[in-house]
Amino acid sequence: MNEKIRCLIIGSGPAGYTAAIYASRANLEPVLYEGMEPGGQLTTTTEVENFPGYPEGITGPEMMEDLKKQATRFGSDVRSGRATAVDFSVRPFKVTIDNEKVIEADTVIISTGATAKYLGLDDEKKYAGQGVSACATCDGFFYRKKKVAVVGGGDTACEEATYLSGLAEKVYMIVRKPYLRASQIMQERVMNNPKIEILFEHNAVGLFGDKGVEGVHLVKRLGETDEERYDIAVDGFFLAIGHKPNTEIFKEQLELDEVGYINTEAPYTKTNVEGVFACGDVADPIYRQAVTAAGTGCRAAMDAERYLTEKGL
Repeated sequence: MNEKIRCLIIGSGPAGYTAAIYASRANLEPVLYEGMEPGGQLTTTTEVENFPGYPEGITGPEMMEDLKKQATRFGSDVRSGRATAVDFSVRPFKVTIDNEKVIEADTVIISTGATAKYLGLDDEKKYAGQGVSACATCDGFFYRKKKVAVVGGGDTACEEATYLSGLAEKVYMIVRKPYLRASQIMQERVMNNPKIEILFEHNAVGLFGDKGVEGVHLVKRLGETDEERYDIAVDGFFLAIGHKPNTEIFKEQLELDEVGYINTEAPYTKTNVEGVFACGDVADPIYRQAVTAAGTGCRAAMDAERYLTEKGL
């Protein structure tokens, strides 16, 4: 038998939990399914120092646990499980959980986040939280006066390298191709920065270090007759090769951009389906910060509450 609710939140993390806090306080009696990674990307982060309200910093998992406790305190029903199928063509909306249970919801808030792309090296997992990062804004502070490497050649990589150059002693950009894919202005910015050295036609094939990242194994002109292998010493290894929004189950249901992020009707969190809202990294290819995700979670809950009130649901 299907379960009928007023407000369903798909996904956790700062956006989902904040949406749950606001929806609970508005008496929407929200049900939140945490997804495959309860707490989202922040659970893979060791120290979070740039979220307001934590002057001494806090670990990502601890912060997510705090947000979850706050949501449940106000009555949010937080459950394990992930959405495996949705039908937004019917009302109430139908969302299938773990290929079994069907939830019927008057309104749905999507906060499934995005997943950073990695090279697929075993060492990336080995040194996770010990020198490997996919967010310069989040973790750059820990590398003040140190040497770091940024992998990628697009706008994001150039932005990350530029940001890190304001903190680190030296920034290497590891670029697979013999050119940058970034916009002209971003190319000029990194090429004219004395702290940034661009290593064209290079592949990172491994990392090394005893108690964390101490360097990168590089291959120049991989597979060519003049292939060259060598190491560089770095303290931080930043991935900037893009993110993949977790929108696979929504692609036939909602309007997405060319990468797969959910399009919303600014300044609201409304999607192209009335009654369905999106918040956090799943709808944000630009900022991707915990605090901005939390802000959109608040907005999504307020948008959902207004929608239900207008519809008399």
